[in-house]
Amino acid sequence: MATAGILIIGNEILSGKVSDTNSPYLCRELRALGVDVERILTIPDDVRVIAREVSALSEAYDVVFTSGGIGPTHDDLTMDGVALAFGRKVLRSDTIAERIERAQGKAPNESQLKMAMIPEDALLIDAGDLWFPVVVVENVYVLPGIPELLRKKFESVRERFRGVPVLLKRVFVKRRESDIAAELNALLEQYPELMLGSYPKIGEESFHVLLTLESRDAGYLQRALDALLGRLPTDSIYKVE
Repeated sequence: MATAGILIIGNEILSGKVSDTNSPYLCRELRALGVDVERILTIPDDVRVIAREVSALSEAYDVVFTSGGIGPTHDDLTMDGVALAFGRKVLRSDTIAERIERAQGKAPNESQLKMAMIPEDALLIDAGDLWFPVVVVENVYVLPGIPELLRKKFESVRERFRGVPVLLKRVFVKRRESDIAAELNALLEQYPELMLGSYPKIGEESFHVLLTLESRDAGYLQRALDALLGRLPTDSIYKVE
């Protein structure tokens, strides 16, 4: 199955001035498509750091998504970092410059033309109704940091990553986690390929633990669920979804 790394770029994230909502969104969407996100990194606006981490993630995973640092200001350094990671020049894209001019109805200024500077030989993919395309270098998809724009851009390319989705069952249990740990361990011995999560909930009156069972095999998942329900006392189950 395809694997992915996510690189969140921005001093504002590391300083706590802005909260990262892009990596949770990408994780949910990619999981639904069947892509396993195996690493998320948050790094500063530093060209050499960006280059180093882009290079490492690109080698380690099938696909990489960067978020942030592609605007017109001094701290927008992602394109330079991605270019450095692959030993490419940063060149002005006439296509993007023309799109900027069409979008605003007049010639772009120098700050706006900064957004037309992209790594040499990058692939440009039209992003739905947005004037700015998705820029792809090797297996790296360069996405904006603004959540609304990132989501629109990802939607325009999401079908490229469709594989076998991960299926999910949720069991809400009224017992404490320590009361059911033995049953969970036994379940994993019986179904070693099952992705089993156990999450205690504090302050919930109706249940104490949320169990998640995941697999790409629907039959395997259902058998594991049936086995779990058979192991737990009937009165300990709040609901199953």
